[in-house]
Amino acid sequence: MDLISIGKFIKEQRKEQKLTQIELAQKLEVSEKTISKWECGNGFPDTSLILPLCKILKISANELLSGKKINDKEYKTQAEQNLIELNLKQERNTKFLLTLEVVLGLFSTLILLISVLFAGLTTFPIWSRIVIIVFGCVCFFVGIHFCLIIEKDAGFYVCKHCKEKHIPTLKQTYFAMHMGRTRFMKCPKCGKTSWQKKVVK
Repeated sequence: MDLISIGKFIKEQRKEQKLTQIELAQKLEVSEKTISKWECGNGFPDTSLILPLCKILKISANELLSGKKINDKEYKTQAEQNLIELNLKQERNTKFLLTLEVVLGLFSTLILLISVLFAGLTTFPIWSRIVIIVFGCVCFFVGIHFCLIIEKDAGFYVCKHCKEKHIPTLKQTYFAMHMGRTRFMKCPKCGKTSWQKKVVK
């Protein structure tokens, strides 16, 4: 996906519909700055905005993703290409988030260990050492909370029985037994409980 081409295409189609950036922003309930960002190729509409944007600009989602008008002959080929590119982008984002989860988890654990060691090795008053340990614990639990949010949202879990891919609830992510990125959970489709492995696509 070429964001520069898509941005230029959005701008062209907006002008063709005789809309200003402000008017388009009002119709989509976003800021004028967001429209400007898209048109400059510095961002892409959120998935929830793609269809409303296409309807306003009187183009197809496939044309938006291609950054150009498409004739009937090349429509299918371009649609397949766009789908492949979207899948690759989603896979890269998921891998980035899972790497971020590991870094955040290690960093949170490191802060906790340093806090405990520092409190244990200093000669500060007891109340000061307790504050340092509490600070370490708060950082650790906040970090782990965000790690679990990433774990829940990045990729999918696959049921061992019916092969259904699903995203668990935050409660399931918190309380399910786990070994690395494999969790013991109930499948929302078949209702069976099994060790379910995390996949990125």
